[in-house]
Amino acid sequence: MPWSLTVGYVYGTAVRIHVTFLLFLAWIWVAYYQRGGAGAAWEGVAFVALLFLCVLLHEFGHIFAARRYGVKTPEVTLWPFGGIARLERIPEKPSEELVVALAGPAVNVVIAAVLLVFLGGNVGVEHIEAIENPQVSLLAKLAAANIFLVVFNLIPAFPMDGGRVLRALLAMKMSHAQATQMAASIGQGLAIGLGVLGIFGNPMLIIIAVFVFLAASGEAGQVQMKQAAQGLLVEDAMITQFETLGPTASVGDAAEALIRTTQKDFPIVDGAEHLRGVLTRDAMIAALQAQGPGASVLEAMQADVPTVGTRTPLDRALVLITQRGAPVVGVVDAGGRLVGLLSPENVGEMMMLRAAQPEARFGPWAKRQAPTRPA
Repeated sequence: MPWSLTVGYVYGTAVRIHVTFLLFLAWIWVAYYQRGGAGAAWEGVAFVALLFLCVLLHEFGHIFAARRYGVKTPEVTLWPFGGIARLERIPEKPSEELVVALAGPAVNVVIAAVLLVFLGGNVGVEHIEAIENPQVSLLAKLAAANIFLVVFNLIPAFPMDGGRVLRALLAMKMSHAQATQMAASIGQGLAIGLGVLGIFGNPMLIIIAVFVFLAASGEAGQVQMKQAAQGLLVEDAMITQFETLGPTASVGDAAEALIRTTQKDFPIVDGAEHLRGVLTRDAMIAALQAQGPGASVLEAMQADVPTVGTRTPLDRALVLITQRGAPVVGVVDAGGRLVGLLSPENVGEMMMLRAAQPEARFGPWAKRQAPTRPA
């Protein structure tokens, strides 16, 4: 993920810290310093660091529960508003998703219970309200914060933990896609409510509200796309008419092609039509600014572009786009020659066509599935 620093690995999962989190720590130091001097400032930073350690443990609760069901977890990133674990996929069995969703808050319950026992149960709401008061016990504030994390994360605002619990429960009564759409709609409604509260109170709620609203919309779209792709092959949705560039082409040549065509991404292929990489519009513009039109496309292209065969199930190919963050997926024949491209945009267009005319006989999928007529 851009602007994030890898600080270590835990059982194969990269632990990353986004640079904005470091800026957040600096802001905490200054805020506490103004209230009580250097001692209070360092205590404030220590509290936030311990709190985010609890957040990290929360995310690893999700991670270890997901691994129980064979779901890989490449990384977890700490942001100022919390942690995000990137799972390879979301378990589609409602019972499995329910366990994974509850595993994170369960970790905070255990942490809060241990701290409450240590403190003799002397923790109340006033400790989280006085979170900026250096006179309040650090452990008491930490226990109260973990209780708050449990309650806040279980708000049924998809894709927060409570929203995923809601989707899992809904999916026991309806399809996964319908459950996702309903949970996403509820989550977006609650996000608007959080945003309104943020306007009159805590600005951080506005950031969380925007994240929840956009994340709910994005995941609902991904589920819809995956549902539309079921039963189809890559050849049913791939782009077959596109322009390529050779390895000796310059960024200036690519710029001319950008103006001449409607493409945004240009495959770089060798003489045998094997895919070497993809030059995106953004990378092209960056290379023009930094090196000029004479720069080689090989230096500016993205080299690690995934490839699939024409008969690969379409939903499996879409997973590559979401996991690898690739602009397109190259489609190759049995000889490894590039014969097509697959992007989220053209799959989305296919979805719109199928939604508009479900029974229409156009597109490769319709030709392949069209019923034969007796002679």
